[in-house]
Amino acid sequence: MNHLLYLHGFRSSPSSFKARLLHAWLQRHRRDVQWHCPQLPPSPAAAWALIREAVAGWPVEHSAVIGSSLGGFYATVLAEAVGCRALLLNPAIDPARDLAAYIGEQTQFHQPEEHFLFRAEYVDELRALTPAAITRPERYAALIAKGDEVLDWREMCARYPGAAIRLLDGSDHALSDFEQHLPWLLERLELS
Repeated sequence: MNHLLYLHGFRSSPSSFKARLLHAWLQRHRRDVQWHCPQLPPSPAAAWALIREAVAGWPVEHSAVIGSSLGGFYATVLAEAVGCRALLLNPAIDPARDLAAYIGEQTQFHQPEEHFLFRAEYVDELRALTPAAITRPERYAALIAKGDEVLDWREMCARYPGAAIRLLDGSDHALSDFEQHLPWLLERLELS
């Protein structure tokens, strides 16, 4: 595996601690891996275009995507579209439903002084991107926390039948204990 795309969640950024931890590990241990972690725009259609452009030309058999929360939804869309491996971190299952409550002005989690507008039409864009079902579950792995205060772990598990799932008894939506699960993640990506 020599191409790795990291997709952050809603209101998050490439500055998320999970993205920074992974990037730092790659810099220390696997400098041969091409890392890309873009700032995703609020529009799902624009985010999807950016994601597709980022991986254009990447060899599918040597590529993987990691997605956290909304990024997990996008990672699933990408895996279904191009056939790459996907590792999901508390993935959003139905963001069109869940993010409808967030229409309006939002702040970025890592830079609260930065505002963006989440428009009503973005819910329709999310709906349009949603894959009907998951194919080839063997290409998926998911780290799912029962302690997630934002998303339902049962719904996450049900979306990925047959995938390699590591179900955590506690933790939280941000996976504050992410560092201790890094070896499992690296093993799934065949990077360790």
